[in-house]
Amino acid sequence: MRTRSLLALVGTATALALTMAAPASADGSAVLTTGSAGGTAAATGDTLTAPLASGTSATLYSSATGTSGVTCTSSQFTAKVTGNPTAPGTATESVTGHTFDASSCTSNVTGVTGVSGITVDNLPYTATVASDGTLTVSPASGSTIQTTVKLKTLLGSITCVYQAPSLTGKADNSDSSISFTSQQFTKSSGSPLCFASGYFTAKYAPVTDGGARVYVN
Repeated sequence: MRTRSLLALVGTATALALTMAAPASADGSAVLTTGSAGGTAAATGDTLTAPLASGTSATLYSSATGTSGVTCTSSQFTAKVTGNPTAPGTATESVTGHTFDASSCTSNVTGVTGVSGITVDNLPYTATVASDGTLTVSPASGSTIQTTVKLKTLLGSITCVYQAPSLTGKADNSDSSISFTSQQFTKSSGSPLCFASGYFTAKYAPVTDGGARVYVN
């Protein structure tokens, strides 16, 4: 019986970093705009937020193609815009928050009876968003993207710590979303019951700035 952890991506993302949506590539506009593609530039210092897309879950499975692990229905990213050049280009963000509501998390792993906590460590992370919609989340120099997962099992509480060198996602302007698919984390410490690897998948939408949807150009 093994357990699994949810990740972090973001660590985290979640992971992440957050921002946005697939490229509309409007020359002359900023990479990140609000209201519409090619709209008002997101200002340096603006705070971007995004919950899980409606009707979706964040998962950390024990394999890239499996369905065994931890599932959460409530998670959110928070990031601050640190650079937003003219498109085409690459915007930068500081990911200051990536949370999972443990009360929304369940596990289908034999022997696991509940999830008591999921914490994204080592924040803030740096995120870059390119005009083609590619999103990359990276830790500070000398650090790592890390998530600590506390699980309830038939043998008592266990802690699983997972790490990743970086995360890669994709932005989509159709719903101002960012998606992570099977991003691999490796167990750095924890009970032998913890999975050796965790594969994180989640979709966050809509990414907003002061309530206005964010687009990538």
